[in-house]
Amino acid sequence: MLSLLGVGIYLLLWWVAFFAVLPIGAHSASEQSVDHVPGAERGAPIRANLGRKALWAAGIAAAVWAAIFVASRMGLIGFLPHGGAD
Repeated sequence: MLSLLGVGIYLLLWWVAFFAVLPIGAHSASEQSVDHVPGAERGAPIRANLGRKALWAAGIAAAVWAAIFVASRMGLIGFLPHGGAD
């Protein structure tokens, strides 16, 4: 696997995983029956925990990337065209 392609795949996987874990555990002030700050959006989460979610996304992306790397090394998937150039 080309190194630049591998980095690009990892970054893409990280963003997909980050957006997948972003709503997990997010509770708004209206859901928790807590007074909201005037001027703040009612649906905004009380604690976003973005650092923890970024770490979870990094772990998920690393695991999926490793599976893609192994599959490409075994020849199950390929990223380069087969055959010669005309």
